[in-house]
Parts: sequence; C-alpha cells; structure tokens
Amino acid sequence: MTFQIPWQSFLGGMLLGLSAVILMLFIGKTAGISGIINGVIKREKQELGWKIAFLVGMVLSVFILSPLGVMLPTISEPNIGIVLIAGLLVGFGTRLGNGCTSGHGIVGMGRFSKRSIYATCVFMMSAIIVVFIRRLLGDL
Repeated sequence: MTFQIPWQSFLGGMLLGLSAVILMLFIGKTAGISGIINGVIKREKQELGWKIAFLVGMVLSVFILSPLGVMLPTISEPNIGIVLIAGLLVGFGTRLGNGCTSGHGIVGMGRFSKRSIYATCVFMMSAIIVVFIRRLLGDL
C-alpha cells in the first residue's frame, strides 16, 4: 500500500483557512459555517450582507476551481438516504456543540479556545469511531 498526498483536500483546507483569516482581518467575524447559515435563515439584518456573500462565494468557488480539475464527489442513487440522514445528524451536532468544524476546528483552535479544542477532539474521535464501525460492517 502506497501513500498518496490528497492534493485536493490539502488545497481545500488551505482555502478554508485563508477565507477564515480574510474574514477575521477585514470584518472581524468568525467563519463558522453553521452560524453563517443560521444567520441567513433567521435573516439577521445587520449581518445578512456579508453572510450571503460568504455563502455565494463558497458555492461559486466550485465553478471557479473546476477548470483546474477540482471536482465534487458524486452521490449514487442508493446513497441519497444515507447522505440525508448524515446531514441531519451533522446539523443536530452543530446545534448541540454550539458550532461546527469550521468554527471550532479552524477559527476556535487558531485562537486557542479551550471550548473549541475540546469540541474538535470530540468531532475527530466521533469521526474515527464512525469510520472504524463502517469498516467493520462494510458498505451499507
């Protein structure tokens, strides 16, 4: 078994970090995606503009980067139900954890927030356990 560097993941992580730094430097806000989406859904008027711009930029970045060979993963028909359930569980987890991996893992840990460090450790351990269980059970 050989190790290959996951370049798309590496570059994606760098873009996430860069966007978080730019957002913090220019308007002093954190790039927690669940909080941004929540603010748009609740229509927080004083912050609606930058939040919509941030989300539009995330979506447009796929089309901007796709000529460079960056592609989204494909979802096959049988997996749509699993993806929907996973999305609901992630949404529940972000509400329970008072933030998501981008808010806690990128911004919070960069600011040495104890709460974010604990939350990110829980996120990562949960992911490791899920992968371990999935490998034991095989593909569903």
